[in-house]
Amino acid sequence: MNKRSLGFLAAFGATLIYGFNHTIAKNVMPTYIEPFGFILLRVLGASILFWTLSLFYKGSSIEKKDWPRIVLCSLLGMVINMLAFFKGLELSTPVNSSILITIAPILVFIFSAIILKEKIRAMKVLGIISGFIGAITLILYTAKTGLNAPNIPLGNSLFFLNSATYGLYLILIRPMIAKYDLITLLKWLFTIGFLINLPVTYSEFLNVSWNTLPLYDAILPMIYVVLGTTFFTYLLNAFALKNLTASSVSSFIYLQPIVGIAYAIGTKNDTLTFINVLGMLLIFLGIYLVTKKVETVKI
Repeated sequence: MNKRSLGFLAAFGATLIYGFNHTIAKNVMPTYIEPFGFILLRVLGASILFWTLSLFYKGSSIEKKDWPRIVLCSLLGMVINMLAFFKGLELSTPVNSSILITIAPILVFIFSAIILKEKIRAMKVLGIISGFIGAITLILYTAKTGLNAPNIPLGNSLFFLNSATYGLYLILIRPMIAKYDLITLLKWLFTIGFLINLPVTYSEFLNVSWNTLPLYDAILPMIYVVLGTTFFTYLLNAFALKNLTASSVSSFIYLQPIVGIAYAIGTKNDTLTFINVLGMLLIFLGIYLVTKKVETVKI
């Protein structure tokens, strides 16, 4: 199997793991751990795991000129992205998070046009407009509150911020992934992320009653989020980015609503509404138009 095929498998695996996360993480918050405390647990756990792996082989050294980009990528991918998603998940619903995260490929395309100077054709402009209408529909016209969802519009807005920062992270981190080995890069990204997150998340982390956490309702879901959703998804996505473009990797996000919504509804943790479906269809239409290849006819 060639590296490109392995890259696709890695991106698929990361998407599958993250699809279940929408409901698993939601059920833990805020009963057992608040969202910002959960983020500190994620980045601390991932940092320990990547540093442990780095002890078993000699990694590459980061060049001085690359540190500003690495710090920026950590701020986007391990701080703002995570804080926005988990706070949004506390305020909104797993179905909304599964849908709104799919706007990331459209945002990746916009950032690619700005940063990488890719051309934007009329069809792609229509796709961008359709995707944003879908996102705005979900933010403005969903119910204000719901079961275990105290502020759905604000939560949905945070999901949009999460997608934007994740899309920018994918573009900016790719040159670093091509240059350095994955373990060295990720251990520093998460270590920097831990240090930046610490002042914001420390108080909520201390509020957790660690000695009384139930195994099945809290400890196992937390392990899943740290080991699966954080350690493995970032490692798998980094491997995928080493062999695929940022647009190709972000396109696997399309699968998350299928996995996330099916799991949320199947476990009776959420329901699907007309606005959910309308917003999802508009976003999917936008993704189709943005990613559709334009055929050129030779005369």
